[in-house]
Amino acid sequence: MEHNAELRDFLRARRNRLSPQDAGITVSGAPRRVPGLRREELARLAGVSTDYYTRLEQGRHLNVSEAVLDAVARALRLDAAERAYLFELARHRTPPRRRPQRPQRVRPEVHRVLDLLGDRTPVFVIGRRTDVLAANRLARTLITDFDALPHRDRNLARFMFLDDAARDLYREWDKHAAEAVAALRLDAARHPDDPGLTELVGELTIKSAEFRAWWADHNVRQRLHGVKLYHHPVVGDLTLSYEHVLFPGDSDQLVCIHTAEPGSTSEAALQLLAAWTGADTTASGFPDPEPDPR
Repeated sequence: MEHNAELRDFLRARRNRLSPQDAGITVSGAPRRVPGLRREELARLAGVSTDYYTRLEQGRHLNVSEAVLDAVARALRLDAAERAYLFELARHRTPPRRRPQRPQRVRPEVHRVLDLLGDRTPVFVIGRRTDVLAANRLARTLITDFDALPHRDRNLARFMFLDDAARDLYREWDKHAAEAVAALRLDAARHPDDPGLTELVGELTIKSAEFRAWWADHNVRQRLHGVKLYHHPVVGDLTLSYEHVLFPGDSDQLVCIHTAEPGSTSEAALQLLAAWTGADTTASGFPDPEPDPR
């Protein structure tokens, strides 16, 4: 992905999001031609010249310091994920050389965690591009049978936007679909030379109007915990908390653990779902993946 364009579009989108009132800037009654801050206003807040900021926004400032990036992040009121995204984009302004991506494999220790949790709760592992690398049977029964899908289709974002079942499954589909787009944005900054990510974004942009609109918003987010509302065709509604655990040694893999409140109807629904699957939910794991060509 072209990082100069990504940096330009991200800074412009975040600048347009921030109103003068939010930034503490007094404006006259004359109509403004821009929805948010002007470049000169943002530059003043960041303590740099308008020319300097303009060159930064256009990707023409190749030696910007961390102090300046931090000042721009504060002026734009970026959250932690957006700030990290800005720094990643600023570090990779020149088009990177294509280099092979290492295959995504789940470590044996992570497989053992899935085994330990057994049939008590849905657990799966997400890698780069929201690829689903492993899942126990309860997770596959709750969400979709990733085992039955071709290797390239074992992907949460692709499922979310291209499988109609996802819209029925997630009772807050809009919220979680937008979060998937924001996670892909962050992934794009971390792995600018990932052809698989470029292919995925291109496919979703063509096939989904919602994805196309949310991608253009340049929102960046990584949700590590929260609550998801599901509607399963067999057991009905479930309210599940989730934790995304980052395992040491591979910053690209998250173990996603869903739990229900003890004694709740959602816990009873999970138990029913486990019984319905035959309770053989201990081992997850897809076969060792073929070398990832993307």
